[in-house]
Amino acid sequence: MDFLQLAGRSVLVTGVANRKSVAWHTARVLTEAGADVIYSVRSETRRDAVRKLVGEAPVLVCDVEHQDQIDRLRDELKALRPGGIHGLVHSIAFADYSAGWLPFHETPRKAFLQAIDISCYSLVALSNALRDQIDREHGSVVTISISTTRMAAENYGYMAPVKAALDSSLCFLAKSFSQFSKIRFNAVCPGLLKTSASAGIPGYVDSFLFAEKATLRKQAVQTEEVANAVAFLLSPRSSGINSQGLVIDAGMGTNYFDRDLVGGS
Repeated sequence: MDFLQLAGRSVLVTGVANRKSVAWHTARVLTEAGADVIYSVRSETRRDAVRKLVGEAPVLVCDVEHQDQIDRLRDELKALRPGGIHGLVHSIAFADYSAGWLPFHETPRKAFLQAIDISCYSLVALSNALRDQIDREHGSVVTISISTTRMAAENYGYMAPVKAALDSSLCFLAKSFSQFSKIRFNAVCPGLLKTSASAGIPGYVDSFLFAEKATLRKQAVQTEEVANAVAFLLSPRSSGINSQGLVIDAGMGTNYFDRDLVGGS
């Protein structure tokens, strides 16, 4: 039974890096549901690696820091799927922590602006470039945010404000696209995950272990759970959800004062 009604729907999935990626898990769920998945990655090197994972599925190259590459992606996608696509998964984020673990007020300007460009503005740029290719009646765009941008974790630093900008941008995209379409914009907002991207955050392992203890079930959120939520938001079954962030944190946000955590501090 095709409960999610995703069979035959074409979805562009951006940001696959390896088997640990949210984008990769999402693509697997979509493929298992019968969707037609097209991939977009940052570089030729990444394309070579991803092709080993996806077989015959199309893998396009687009570095979202460059508008000409976004335009090329638009044109290549139109040639591949002249009938258009039904969904876009925006799973792109980058932060340059090469300066080390700095207090927020010492955030390097260049690093902050690059993170905004890649992690946030790319959603605006891709959505605008593909606006005529996404199904205007049933299209869905889903981005990957975080469970909260109000928890000032020192090691996550400036990426929380960047994700806050992403959350706000999807609301404005939903509003502006509503002038000419019914395309929906939503975010899946997971708690801490085991991904290659997160491994680059200073002190992440300690934060992950603490977050796991803070969940109600005492088990961290699994990447597959995030992928399932993305698939649901891409599905017509979620047609009434727009301009929202779906938090997937296993109850962590309600459990900061768990007696075991407090007693162990």
